[in-house]
Amino acid sequence: MDGEERRSRRLVGATGRGIRRAGSATGRGATYTVRQARRASHAEGAGDSGLYRLIELHAFNAAGDAAVAISLAGTLFFAQPGEARGPIALFLGLTMLPFAVVAPLLGPFLDRFSHGRRWAIGATMALRAFFCWLMADAVASQSLLMYPTALGVLVSSKAYGVARAATVPRLQPASLTLVKANSRISLAGVVGAAISAPLAGGASYFGAQWSLRYAFVVFAGATILSILLPARADSKGDELPVSLGGESRKFRIPADVGFALRCNAGLRMLSGFLTMYMAFLLRDQPFPGWEDKATLLLGLVIGAAGLGNTIGIGLGSMLRRVTPALTVVVALLADAAMSVVAALLYGLLAAVALGLTAGVAQAMGKVSLDSTIQTSVPERHRTSAFARSETMLQLSWVVGGFIGIGLPLIPRLGLGVLAGLMVTWTVFVLVRRPQDPPALPPARVTADDDPGEPTGPISPVTG
Repeated sequence: MDGEERRSRRLVGATGRGIRRAGSATGRGATYTVRQARRASHAEGAGDSGLYRLIELHAFNAAGDAAVAISLAGTLFFAQPGEARGPIALFLGLTMLPFAVVAPLLGPFLDRFSHGRRWAIGATMALRAFFCWLMADAVASQSLLMYPTALGVLVSSKAYGVARAATVPRLQPASLTLVKANSRISLAGVVGAAISAPLAGGASYFGAQWSLRYAFVVFAGATILSILLPARADSKGDELPVSLGGESRKFRIPADVGFALRCNAGLRMLSGFLTMYMAFLLRDQPFPGWEDKATLLLGLVIGAAGLGNTIGIGLGSMLRRVTPALTVVVALLADAAMSVVAALLYGLLAAVALGLTAGVAQAMGKVSLDSTIQTSVPERHRTSAFARSETMLQLSWVVGGFIGIGLPLIPRLGLGVLAGLMVTWTVFVLVRRPQDPPALPPARVTADDDPGEPTGPISPVTG
């Protein structure tokens, strides 16, 4: 009996030591991961300029958005294709409503009160936390309140996006180009979403409302991080606000920004089309041998687009030199060419390649567009310019999505229409490409000249 007791004690002791060691190893792994993430966010002067706080904040933003997306997907996409088209079309229309507020109202408002940018960003986070809590109860009770609360989350999310993009130049370290700064922030969003998605998915196992309550906690934490942004995130006192008349009405988007925006509109239209059309097509007509693995097949194609997006963001962060004006053209040409290939050689490999190309092109095009706006648009109009940009991009995505859900599920027909649209749009954009301004004789700069405000044509920014 004593021998058995001693063996039991040794077993319990060994088990306890194993648990302690496993816990210690897990703790060290988590600590190492956090340490490496903080080191990356502080690299190349981001720690000194305060950009690291915006990087960390964007990771929280993406984590919360991922939780909301998982909850909404659980109510919209797990239905038969024919039954889901109506709700998804309604959802596409719903995604455009926030821009009816963001572009004409919130953009100019944030421009006029840009000295309180930290509080504006914090307000978008606090509002999303509030709406997520209300939406959780609405989802649990199947109340119609789910739609206005979802709209509130979307409006707040888009307001955060334009305010954050307009803040980046204020926190940009001297050693980072705007393309790299934007890419690093976007990469933090990818990491935040990747970490958050399994947690939100686990919470949604107990009901869609629990992933929304998880999102509430994330956005509450993000509200605190917003207030902790450096003071330099706010405008200086001598910056001019947007007036209600005169100059604000005369402001026009610069030519290089308009060109980059048209290129990105084509990239977003392709993304919206692929998301909707392939979601129905692969479920209704999977490739031979994949009949019982339709979900996995869809994951491969859509996942390729997500992987491409991550690769594109990584390239923008790592490449030593990125010329935005050239990058948006290459991205659009690559999408158009791959659309033609996918239409002619439809199959699993072509579909995955199309998704991968679309993801890389969209990521590179977006960071190039953002850096062009941040460089070419004066501070006092920058938020309004981002609001118009986001509205145009979302409209392009919705148009592509509507085309995708409206076409018959005939692969070569659907992808052929897509290829025709992409080629036509590419030709249209390149024909309307702004011409380089004629060379001007060099001007002498004296000590009395102010170099801070460009007076001539603005050339595309290079990284």
